[in-house]
Amino acid sequence: MFRTGIIGAGWIAEKMVQALAPLHDIETHAIASRSIEKAKEFALMHNIPKAYGSYEEMVVDPDIDLVYIATPHSHHFEHAMMALEHGKPVLVEKAFTANASQAEELINTARSKGLFITEAIWTRYMPLSHKVKEIMESGIIGEPRILTATLCYMMEHKERIVRADLCGGALLDLGVYALNFARMYFGTDITRTVSNCHLGPTGMDMHECISLSYADGKMANLQSGALCLNDRQGIISGTEGYIRIDNINCPECIEVWRNYELVERITRPEEMINGYEYQVIECKRCIEAGLTESPMMPHRETIDIMKQMDSLRKEWGIVYPMDK
Repeated sequence: MFRTGIIGAGWIAEKMVQALAPLHDIETHAIASRSIEKAKEFALMHNIPKAYGSYEEMVVDPDIDLVYIATPHSHHFEHAMMALEHGKPVLVEKAFTANASQAEELINTARSKGLFITEAIWTRYMPLSHKVKEIMESGIIGEPRILTATLCYMMEHKERIVRADLCGGALLDLGVYALNFARMYFGTDITRTVSNCHLGPTGMDMHECISLSYADGKMANLQSGALCLNDRQGIISGTEGYIRIDNINCPECIEVWRNYELVERITRPEEMINGYEYQVIECKRCIEAGLTESPMMPHRETIDIMKQMDSLRKEWGIVYPMDK
């Protein structure tokens, strides 16, 4: 049995527990909260064997094979570093850290200790995300030239969005998905970035538009925001057709169009639970193989995307307390 311990007992921890519950070879072995009462309540509700009233107590548990960091962005660095210092492999919820400097320090620490660490950007590990790449490379839509991705939710009053000390704003919470979507399918050779951003009353970015130009002439247009609802879809347009992904955050349906005719519709695997399971399955595979990073989300990708977001925040005038 591969045993996972979770730091943080919020809603995303619940999603992870629900994803792992049906698996036969992976379990949620422990939950840690700042309150032992909350940890015990969470453990009882989800049938988790162990509950800890401090994060430090959990990371020294010898039975835990992987620590999942499910606290706010602002605390990812501190909690992941704590786990690494106690010899634990780590899965860090997106956004990986507050900034690229923290990301590099975490990854360098993991490498120096020979420990596995990866970012829990769940779309990177999902079967349908990999299927999109296969469809692109098949040539059915011709030469891909334009990509659009959008992800918006009504989140304008959520603390993690409006507070700088929690690394607020739409970019680290939602825009990170759009940036990853573009990077997965259009690569890294970006020659120009143009962006526009609306700041909220607390100075955090509440919605933004980002346009990326690539050396080979491709373009990506990305939107994310916390002030409205939208269709959350991604479209990759080519010279002979296009691919429509129903939700860049959690793809459940892909449509392949050629010359404006629908030629294929691919839906989520029947065995998919909620999508969170795939990243832990990949962590287990990598750890058992002696890897320190996942090829599905290489360390270089995590660092480069953090640098992208650092540059955008600098342009927009958004500063977090942990920025150096």
